[in-house]
Amino acid sequence: MNLSKPLSVSELNQSAKTLLESSFSLIQVEGEISNLARPSSGHWYFTLKDARAQVRCAMFKNRTQFIRTLPKEGDRVVLTAKVSLYEGRGDFQLIAEQMALGGTGQLQIAFEALKAKLQFEGLFSTEHKRALPVHPTHLGIITSPTGAAIHDILHVLQRRFPGLEVTLYPTAVQGKEAAGQIVKAIEFANRDRRCDVLIVGRGGGSLEDLWPFNEESVARAIFASQLPIVSAVGHETDITIADWVADYRAPTPSAAAEILSPNQLDIHNQLSRLTRQLYQAILLKVDTSRQSLSHLKKRLRHPGDKLREQAQRIDRAELRLHSLMQRQIKNTQLKLEQLNKRLMKQAPFNLVQQHHRYLQQLDARHRLAMHQLINHQHNRLKHQAALLHQVSPLATLSRGYAILQTADGLGITESSQVKLNETINARLSKGSLALSVTRIDNSST
Repeated sequence: MNLSKPLSVSELNQSAKTLLESSFSLIQVEGEISNLARPSSGHWYFTLKDARAQVRCAMFKNRTQFIRTLPKEGDRVVLTAKVSLYEGRGDFQLIAEQMALGGTGQLQIAFEALKAKLQFEGLFSTEHKRALPVHPTHLGIITSPTGAAIHDILHVLQRRFPGLEVTLYPTAVQGKEAAGQIVKAIEFANRDRRCDVLIVGRGGGSLEDLWPFNEESVARAIFASQLPIVSAVGHETDITIADWVADYRAPTPSAAAEILSPNQLDIHNQLSRLTRQLYQAILLKVDTSRQSLSHLKKRLRHPGDKLREQAQRIDRAELRLHSLMQRQIKNTQLKLEQLNKRLMKQAPFNLVQQHHRYLQQLDARHRLAMHQLINHQHNRLKHQAALLHQVSPLATLSRGYAILQTADGLGITESSQVKLNETINARLSKGSLALSVTRIDNSST
């Protein structure tokens, strides 16, 4: 220090203040309150003393607003404070950041009392916990729109499942108005019914900062919610009443987003597996239909009407097979369209288009295969009909022969079946004749 030039009083006090504030971080001091003054500005001024010494203290409005029970003369408290100096008077003083009753803080006492009360009423019981949705489609977030929690949650969702819809119900998460706003946000989300699960929370902070989540009104609103609620308040070591009442407690807001968001890679793998299963089902159906068609072909009998009957059955079988394939393909297309719509909401668009084009190629190949199969079976049927026609009595008629029948339609193979002057029918290759019997020869040749 340069002693050649004297310091002014203000320079001395300023240097002393700087030295004190840079030499001490936050400290905790325990003592008894005296000379307490609470002016209309909201700031508190008091002296903290013990049996041998005392120190002046100040606690400003931005900190006093979190004190639920006003201190009074003679209260023993624990201050969390900064060491400083009031330059105007050169007074050594403490700037209080937090105040708690000596031993156990008043907020901690209130916390334990409310916890015991709600636990006795059954608000923490597991039988009242609602199950979280396996794959939520719409996520509601109740937190500050400017806090770190909403940014952490959205960052995780963008990485894991960007297609998940999110609705933010903005509230204060600190201060006197926060608890009421949180309660209103929970009630509004339940009336809104857009979401299927809610995250209620904020980033880390002191016990005073997190206190809105220890309010009884917030706890009862969480318990009354019809929507499942995940509590994500503070850091992993922070425990609030909201954590006990909620259906699930996440250690951090980021962890809540991890728990509720499905992994898009798992969705892609599931879609690929379903596509393979559909393809295998179609192949199995085609093979089964082919075996059924082969069995029908083996049951074909001849001649004449039986051949036409079997041909009709085959035609109907082919039509049913074609209709079944069309219906199967249509159902497959419908299912894939539904999956495609879901994927358009939940997964990258290019991958869905790739699977859709692949299915169209499969559909084209299946249609071509069925067309070729039906043509092949028709050709085989025509060939079998030609072979049967060669051995058919109808072919014999075409060579000039006739089939004789009685008036009752019975085939005539012996002359003894008819009588003189009886009318019989002669069936020709084209048309028929009515003949009258004028002579009967019963000889065998």
